[in-house]
Amino acid sequence: MSSLSNPKNLNIPKNYSFIQERARSMPRPLRVAIAGADSENILAGAMAAQEEGFVEPILIGNYKKIKTTMETLGISEKNCDLQPISGDTNVVQYAIEMIRSGNADCLMRGNTQTRDFLLPVLNKANHLIQEDRLLTHVVTYNVPGEERLMAISDVTLLVKPSIDNRKQVIRNIVEELELFGIKRPKIALLSLIEKPAFHMRDTVEAQTIVMDHQEEPIADCDLVGPITYDLIMSKEAARLKHYDCPFCGEFDGIVVPSLLAGNIIVKVLETHTQTTSCGILVGSKIPIAITGRSERPEQAYLSLAACCSQYLRMKKKPKK
Repeated sequence: MSSLSNPKNLNIPKNYSFIQERARSMPRPLRVAIAGADSENILAGAMAAQEEGFVEPILIGNYKKIKTTMETLGISEKNCDLQPISGDTNVVQYAIEMIRSGNADCLMRGNTQTRDFLLPVLNKANHLIQEDRLLTHVVTYNVPGEERLMAISDVTLLVKPSIDNRKQVIRNIVEELELFGIKRPKIALLSLIEKPAFHMRDTVEAQTIVMDHQEEPIADCDLVGPITYDLIMSKEAARLKHYDCPFCGEFDGIVVPSLLAGNIIVKVLETHTQTTSCGILVGSKIPIAITGRSERPEQAYLSLAACCSQYLRMKKKPKK
């Protein structure tokens, strides 16, 4: 077993201990269908989760490519459920069919383009999205030196979210943070400036969302916006700018005004600060892990731990 796929050799911040313990409490391993399992870092993270006993990876894709990746990682084929498919078979749809037939529990993005992965997920014929819910990608992360975990959304699906979109993103972030044991989180509506300005539509919309929340809570959270990134992250910035908000430097979640803003924040943090993150889709009927192919194995490992916690919650919810 390669050191990359050994959980003892992964650098997991202690902030993630809650989600790891939840994953270890699984009554049986989560059967994870990895669509395009020839992604080295994603496969390494999945195998580390298998070593911990909370995941059973199902490797779907091109046989030769998967075998080459396994050899690189030093993984024995006898410990894997390998599902080779032909080149004309849609690997994501194949994984979804395994889940729908009861042969897998969770979907995970492997070596597939984001668009190719999401199209079958969003296809109404597959019935993967909860009724009256908006599917969003929530990334939970820990910046080195910061004691708290934070969540940010949406970073994959919503190009320019409307007011109603962002209200649903708020609900999804709160739901995600509950998986990590964080209740009544403090949520920030990110903007370029901290005061509404008519020529910057998202600032006016942020103010509207906060006012609506005060009248009728969107979710069980404290909500502030519009607010800039420095004020979200720093009490000192709030002091210097005379910004009166008790949550500065203590926010748990960030709702971004655009896909570009959210994606850039996550990629900059992961590239330049070695931020450890995990990503799942919220609003789906099944757990779905989605991490970048260039990210470290820790991301895949933790995304699967989050999916385990999500799976346990889904099983507890009464069916309508």
